[in-house]
Amino acid sequence: MPLSLTKRGLMLLMRAIGFFIGLFGIAARAFDFPLRHCGSRITQPTSEPLLLLSGVQLAKLIRRRKVKCIDVINTYIDRIKEVNPMINAIVKDRFEAAQQEALAVDKRLSEEQEDEATLEKKWPFLGVPLTVKEAFELHGMPNSSGLVNRRNVVSKSDAIVVALLKQAGAIPLGVTNCSELCMWYESSNNVYGRTNNPYDVQCIVGGSSGGEGCALAAACSVIGVGSDIGGSIRMPAFFNGIFGHKPTSGVVSNEGQFPVAMGAQEEFQCTGPMCRYAEDVEPMLRVMAGPGVHKLKLDKKVPAQKIKFYWMEHDGGSLLVSRVDEELLQAQKKVVRHLETVLGASVQHVKLRQMKYSYQIWVTMMSTKNHDGMETVKLQELLGDHGKPVWPLWELMKWVLGMSTHTFPSIGLGLLEPVLKYDSQTCLVGMLGNDGVFLYPSHPQVAPKHHFPLTRPFNFAYTGIFNALGLPVTQCPLGLNSKGLPLGIQVVAGPFNDHLTLAMAQYLEKSFGGWVCPGKS
Repeated sequence: MPLSLTKRGLMLLMRAIGFFIGLFGIAARAFDFPLRHCGSRITQPTSEPLLLLSGVQLAKLIRRRKVKCIDVINTYIDRIKEVNPMINAIVKDRFEAAQQEALAVDKRLSEEQEDEATLEKKWPFLGVPLTVKEAFELHGMPNSSGLVNRRNVVSKSDAIVVALLKQAGAIPLGVTNCSELCMWYESSNNVYGRTNNPYDVQCIVGGSSGGEGCALAAACSVIGVGSDIGGSIRMPAFFNGIFGHKPTSGVVSNEGQFPVAMGAQEEFQCTGPMCRYAEDVEPMLRVMAGPGVHKLKLDKKVPAQKIKFYWMEHDGGSLLVSRVDEELLQAQKKVVRHLETVLGASVQHVKLRQMKYSYQIWVTMMSTKNHDGMETVKLQELLGDHGKPVWPLWELMKWVLGMSTHTFPSIGLGLLEPVLKYDSQTCLVGMLGNDGVFLYPSHPQVAPKHHFPLTRPFNFAYTGIFNALGLPVTQCPLGLNSKGLPLGIQVVAGPFNDHLTLAMAQYLEKSFGGWVCPGKS
């Protein structure tokens, strides 16, 4: 897809601005005094049995009265107290309320004699620890999305998905960190500070659901709620070695989170489950989808042998993003060889030239009007919390003097916003049909060092393209690289074929091991 001369010029401008941002990133790093940790840069591993069970398994033990809910909750609280000072994933806890709710579960089970099948139908996640991205409303918890002038906002109700999970029996332990306004892929803000990767605290956790991915990876939680408009579930899931699912667009409710998606953003933003174990993703999605669950094919079982497989090792060489790490390429090829030799599947290598323009496609789709003709809200307005618009250039000058309340990534995106518009198309949806999946890198690099995203602001295009296309995607962990950082891969399917990616998540977990506890080789 050739670009016009004007578009080529615009691309050069974006690269120049990217370089400018990179220089500021280096300056920011120079003035950012790192946290000093005694000993290891990796969180302590755990061998506590209750921390190493899936949500499904925990709920089963609680329903069968083989373990008390209060013991599960207290075990998780102890784990959070042990490692959270190092990683800063959970930014506000509700431990006392969670303990009271756990005691209520145990009391109910001691007094009622309902059979296990009835209990499972009513409360599929009975007593299971849950964490929630701070951008979502959780009654009694803050809801700032990292914006300083919202630091005193406290939720008076629950977001729809949070309410549904609580009704299913889950017990929230607290809320987790995100990037300012959920607009960046490093979770750091001027309200709560920075979250550190449990596999190496010098590395990022991703964003914007980075605190959620980190809490899950560090065994501080077992199931979590995230949101995704450009990879905000899948990048943190990848950087932290867990499972994260972006559902088909328009199925799971986005209500009850800040910022409120408007215009095209409303159509492409997705709320979805984040989990340590693959078997929790599908039951979580069933609960979170609520009345929209009938749109999905979650009851349809498709043997892996019946799935058509396609793969592509990189985007084709975009000048805006990094090259894919060699160890990520090798991990992907290992999956392909496994599918061919063990499963006996035919895995077709494809070259979709449109993927080279993933960032441009995403920007175009996010900049259009929705079906009702509503304009997308500008970042300048969001930074002002829908009050007086914030002028990015003025904020940049204030930031240089240490006087701005906003983070540099938010200011940089505000500066770039007026020039980031392109148009394109894709043939991926037609290729996948209703029985195909596409294997694609989750990100061009494993979790980089803090501030590195400032030098590579467009790397999120590897995930963002699938928001623009409205496709279901599951990020699946594939073990650790030579430096002990998580590897992973995206599994993509056609619209409303989430069941295919979820089935592959379970298959890949069985074949490659899934989540690896930090600190364990």
